[in-house]
Parts: sequence; structure tokens; C-alpha cells
Amino acid sequence: MGAYLDAVREEVRLAFRTLGPRRVTTVYFGGGTPSLMAAVDYRDILDGVRAVFDIDPDAEITTEANPETLSPEHLEQIRETGVNRLSMGMQSAVPHVLATLDRVHTPGRVVDAVAWARAAGFENLSLDLIYGTPGESSADWETSVESALSMAPDHISAYSLIVEDGTPIARRMARGELPYPDEDDLADKYCFADEEFSHAGLGWYEVSNWAKPGFECRHNLAYWHGDDWWGIGAGAHSFVGGRRWWNYRRPDTYDSAVREGSPVEGFETLTPEQARTESIMLGIRLAEGLDSRLLTESELARAGQYVTSGHLVRRGDRLVPTLRGRLIADGITREILD
Repeated sequence: MGAYLDAVREEVRLAFRTLGPRRVTTVYFGGGTPSLMAAVDYRDILDGVRAVFDIDPDAEITTEANPETLSPEHLEQIRETGVNRLSMGMQSAVPHVLATLDRVHTPGRVVDAVAWARAAGFENLSLDLIYGTPGESSADWETSVESALSMAPDHISAYSLIVEDGTPIARRMARGELPYPDEDDLADKYCFADEEFSHAGLGWYEVSNWAKPGFECRHNLAYWHGDDWWGIGAGAHSFVGGRRWWNYRRPDTYDSAVREGSPVEGFETLTPEQARTESIMLGIRLAEGLDSRLLTESELARAGQYVTSGHLVRRGDRLVPTLRGRLIADGITREILD
């Protein structure tokens, strides 16, 4: 771990040598279980960023966390480093659903961790939920939603289960031990969650994300708006000035590559058309909507059909998905693009 974190700090310095002076508005510890790190590791990394970049005094500094890795003392120590936003992987409040997802925490652990986080001074707290797990009934999902809301989070992310090839759950489905997700069931669960979140004062701002006013995740919005970001660490992706690159995935290979001058395994430069397509794909998932001026005449005509059908609404130059539209947002993008 020590050698890896040394490499991480070296990549921060590489970012500065490449980019020059920049103001950092968000920092995000994620892509695994960063809460396994000691608080001193958070501090060292953030100090490394502060040593070369200007961090906005109001910067959003997030860490992801699994409930089983947290304790009152650890949360207090993390908060003291300057981390001010906690994103916790709750996933479900139902034991058999957590077991299917291979999650080892109990529902009660999340309740405790949220209380510890609030006591430690975290005023910006997000919970992640997953719906559509095989064997999850509508009542199970309702239990999870109600449990999450009972903890008064400032932000909730709710994602339908994505079954990746090669995972244990995918192999169990292939053997017929578990059913595949049902699209109608997923839609019903999404609509239930959206209604409950809205009643609790959390408004949707991206298809899978809801927040109290002012608690939208600024880091994720930067991705969706196409802003620049630099990803630090093994397997991290970056996007600056229309160019995307990715680091070596194996930590030992990454470590060696950083010391040799660059951890980059590959890169691509987006063409203007690729950049436009990505802006359309991301914009149609946002509550602020898609800038219709990005569309060609033929694309506007096809988008107009979704306005007529009630999947999109026009608000000035923006095309905003309705609840029905959110359910098929990615499909709308595929259908309207030339």
C-alpha cells in the first residue's frame, strides 16, 4: 500500500506538470473501497493535491465507503482531513438481497454508520441503492427505499442491477439458478422510488440520482457536463480538452509506469461528432435537459415525436425527459441520433 500511495502522489505531480496551474473544485475518492485506507492516507493524498494545485475553499471532497469498513473513530479522522461528503454503498435493507449481491454488511450496520457520520460532522451524505436484484420482491424494494429515507440522506443514487459477464451472479443466471432482471419490474421499482424520494424532498437531477436542493453531486455533474477531470491511480480514466486516456489496471504495472514517467496505457481524442454524441447522450439524462441546438434537423424531427408521445418536454431550447422518458432515456438517444 505504501508504494502504491507513493505512485498516486507522483501522478498528482505529473498532472500538475502536464496541466499547469488549475483550480480544483472537486476531489473524489472512489473506484473500489477507499474507506479501507487509513485517515492519514487521505490526508497525505489531499496534501499532495494542495501542494501543487489551488483547491477551492468550497471544494466538494467525497469518499465512497462500504458500511462494514467504518467506525466512529475512522469517520471522525476522515472528516478531519477535509473530506466533506460521504457516499455509502447501502444497496439494500433486506438481508437475502444483500446476500445475493455478495454484500457482507447487515442493514443495521448502515443505520449505525449514518449516525456515526453525522456525529463526525458529515453534513453531505449520500446512499447508493440497487434495485432489480434476482429474488427482490416489490415489498423488498419498498423496505429498502423506506429504510434509506428514514436515515434522512441528502442524496440518493438508485441504479438498476447491471449484470457483468464473468461475475458470480452472471454465472448463476447462466446456470438457471437466478432469474434475469425483468424490464417491467425495474420500471415499476424506479417509479415507486422516484415518487417516494420526491415526497421526501429529494428531486431528481439525473436519471439515477436524487438530491435535496443544493446537494447535487458536483463531481458527477462535472462528468455529465463534459468538464475536465484527471483520474489518479490504477485503472483510472481521465478527460481533458477532448482527449480521454486510461491508466494501467494492475497496481504493480501502474506503480512501475508512474516511476518511468507515465502510467497511461492508452488514449483517444474525440472527434467533434463523438463529442456531440456524448453531450446528447448525457444531456438527455439530466433534469436540465438536452440543448436542442446540438441536434441536426432530422434529429430534431425525431425528438419531436418523443415530445408528442409525452417522453420529452420542451423548455426553451432544452428537451427534458418526463418520468416516462427517463425510463427509456438511453433508447431515446439511440433512436434520435442520425
